[in-house]
Amino acid sequence: MVAAKILDLSGQPVGEIELPSVFFEDYRPDLIKKAVLAAQANRRHPYGPTLYAGMQTSATGWGSGRGASHVPRIVNGSRAARIPHAKGGRAAHPPKPETDYSEKVNKKERRLAVRSAIAATCSEDLVITRGHIFMTEELPIVADDAFENLSKTKDVVSFFEAIGVYEDVMRAKLGRNIRAGRGKMRGRKYKSRKSLLVVTGDVAAVSCAARNLAGVDIATVSELNAELLAPGTHAGRLTVWTKSAIAKLAEKEGVME
Repeated sequence: MVAAKILDLSGQPVGEIELPSVFFEDYRPDLIKKAVLAAQANRRHPYGPTLYAGMQTSATGWGSGRGASHVPRIVNGSRAARIPHAKGGRAAHPPKPETDYSEKVNKKERRLAVRSAIAATCSEDLVITRGHIFMTEELPIVADDAFENLSKTKDVVSFFEAIGVYEDVMRAKLGRNIRAGRGKMRGRKYKSRKSLLVVTGDVAAVSCAARNLAGVDIATVSELNAELLAPGTHAGRLTVWTKSAIAKLAEKEGVME
């Protein structure tokens, strides 16, 4: 088995821990992409007009002999109504709220995608290809359990600076841009980048201390999924593991297979 260094809060190695076999899984970008796209599809909300939108009118056509087209017109005037090209009329081919966008993924495929995405966090080439910036000597990065007890953001920043990954947080902060297109009007004006993923054994104080840093996500081992490990279907996210997270990952190996 291959061992990884355990780093204390000052960034110095204080021991080693054996890595479970999940870190040596084969890289399967096809399954990772399938699992991530399925997760995104399953989050989609029903969208579309109500069943009788544009149809709640008493408009009727005038019939022949009036020198006008046979379109429904409001009863107290001549304005057209109800038809798609009339003001306030129904939409011609609107999105249907009953459309099912969900996608199913086989359980074994989904688990293999997560295992493969975990292994990709150890690949320096994949992490660099994703655009992450880090100065660590080796991957994966394993922090001592004292890191889980940090309750202040400045302490988390100090640890990230000590291990050489804080530049990646700044990359995400400076990479926040205004979205192109109509999305600016719809509550999603800015596009933000992803930076570090912090994985803990259980819910810890550091989850509150680090959640306000740009692009940083915090998750426990049981909450890991393909989308957290491979945002945008691209595997190789820069990840900080805690010692207890590695231990719990080794316990869950049989369940994840």
